[in-house]
Amino acid sequence: MGQPDGKHQVRLGAVQETLFIPLAARARETEKKHPVLTDPRAAELVRSIDYDAAKYGRGAGGFVTVLRTAIIDFWVRSFLAAHPAATVVELGTGLNTRFERVDNGQVHWFDLDLPDTIELRRNFFADTGRRRMIAASALDEDWLPAVAQSRGPYFFVADGVLVYLPEDQVMAALARFAERFPGALLALDTYPKRTFDQQHRLTAQKGIDARWAWSCDDPRSLERFGLEVMESVTITRPPRAMRGQLPARYRYLMPLADPLLGRAMAITLFRCGR
Repeated sequence: MGQPDGKHQVRLGAVQETLFIPLAARARETEKKHPVLTDPRAAELVRSIDYDAAKYGRGAGGFVTVLRTAIIDFWVRSFLAAHPAATVVELGTGLNTRFERVDNGQVHWFDLDLPDTIELRRNFFADTGRRRMIAASALDEDWLPAVAQSRGPYFFVADGVLVYLPEDQVMAALARFAERFPGALLALDTYPKRTFDQQHRLTAQKGIDARWAWSCDDPRSLERFGLEVMESVTITRPPRAMRGQLPARYRYLMPLADPLLGRAMAITLFRCGR
């Protein structure tokens, strides 16, 4: 629904509203002189949507969010360099524009999120021959056959999503991916109990209703669900091959931030099936 000033009005659930945190972070990063990633579409979306910038905008984990996004972008680009016409599935896509950032002209892509988010997303994006939106939960099974019909190999991305879901349901979903798509890659972020508790305090202070539901102290503990850790990094220790591509200020800040943020989260690349 439009606003008198031309901005889109938003009606989303509490968890879905958190999509504005990474969106605003990418938009701000794009405006910097030497950005770690460039996302002009994010800047355009921020200008065209009526959202609570005081709650979800500046200061809402921008440094962390941008680096997490850039690390997963790096892995997806590396995957597509080896498999140009493969299939990527973005779980809990929100208003992410990863397709725009990494599209090689051949990849097949699914953007999956809950119906209210997909309804918002359709104001700005359209299905194409290589890209399709699916209104469903990452915990559902109904959408898996549509992905299986697409060309493999497969790369599943869950960027800032699974932490909001109940642990038992997350474990069941991971086991399902491993069983249905052996050999597929899966990238996701996890947070130890200490960060989990800190986040609950911070979100309460900012008036954010969404709360994390799942903590994970060691990503390797997920291997019992049929996954194999290929690489596990942090925002202060990104993939080695990526470090030289980062702007100088990030390379300088990372060692300084390591004592505070080095153990705050992990970004892990898994292979399905062992």
